[in-house]
Amino acid sequence: MTSSTGFPDNSRFTPVPNLLFGTLLEEIDDLPVLKCLLRVLWLHSQKKGFPRFLTWEELMADRTLARALSMNDASLNTNLGATLERARKLGVVIHLRLETDQGLVDVYMPNSQEGRRAAQHLGSNKLDKLPAVQGRPQTAPTARPNIFSLYEENIGIIGHIMAEELKEAEESYPHEWIEEAFREAVVQNKRNWRYIEAILKGWMTEGREHGEPGRHSKKVDAREWIRRHGLPRPSR
Repeated sequence: MTSSTGFPDNSRFTPVPNLLFGTLLEEIDDLPVLKCLLRVLWLHSQKKGFPRFLTWEELMADRTLARALSMNDASLNTNLGATLERARKLGVVIHLRLETDQGLVDVYMPNSQEGRRAAQHLGSNKLDKLPAVQGRPQTAPTARPNIFSLYEENIGIIGHIMAEELKEAEESYPHEWIEEAFREAVVQNKRNWRYIEAILKGWMTEGREHGEPGRHSKKVDAREWIRRHGLPRPSR
């Protein structure tokens, strides 16, 4: 599947070392390694504080990475480890095995100046547990993914027509509903927009607690639902 429109107007951007677009790009002839490196750079950029790193468990749980590498659950453990090892040998990823009171923990970071500083810091300090820096600071609000990133993370590439539908949906439904509808589709293993859209329409007509895809009941006026539950009025 390819996109006819490239990147939507509201796409966010991730810093990438310029070297990756020059001599390093010429050297990488292993497509899985390139995909893995790009995903590691993105995941690492979402971290806050110091030292920033990714654990083996985080990478194993990342479904985008698994799909990009065309790995199923049975092959993921072996193939992801082999791909990361090839990236390490190429010199683009740092891998540390840290000994903590909870046992051995494998962590990864890009082989950048910051990554090398983080590796030196982690390797030279006795750790009772990993530094609590994996998420964003609890005092700062967590950035929430918009509908476009939710679609890309859980379904796939966005074409022009789908981008218009997603934009309309984002203007019509509360963000909490959109996130929960995507979550429900993933749980039910029905990763397609029509299923998610049916959930949202059901909640709008029947109420958040009762709306289900494919279910029809007496329609509740949207204004009345908003009045009862204090939800923001959908944009027109």
